[in-house]
Amino acid sequence: MKIFKQFDFDSAHFLPYVPDEHKCKKIHGHTYRMTLYFEGKLDTQLGWVIDFAEIKREINPIIQSIDHKLLNDIEGLENPTCEVIAIWLWNKIKPKIPLLCRIDLHETLTSGVVYEGE
Repeated sequence: MKIFKQFDFDSAHFLPYVPDEHKCKKIHGHTYRMTLYFEGKLDTQLGWVIDFAEIKREINPIIQSIDHKLLNDIEGLENPTCEVIAIWLWNKIKPKIPLLCRIDLHETLTSGVVYEGE
């Protein structure tokens, strides 16, 4: 069974390696929407795969470390494309919640990335 939990955060960034005329070369911000998917067996006694409260407890400190921050200043996010951010998030979350199987990260309503690990 797969379950999901969504989180939103606001962060600023710029892309240092794009040409100077590219609009993303300058600092700008996004309201990111992250949907995390977890896969596992249903615990028949508890009736869930994993407690949503446990997910929130583990994820909130990670979100707080990037919310309302300049992503470029965070180690591992010096070139914070949506793809790089998704991998960074995966590497932070997967050790804490091994049931993680997918991250959907939207940087706008119409643009984003799906990451399912290596």
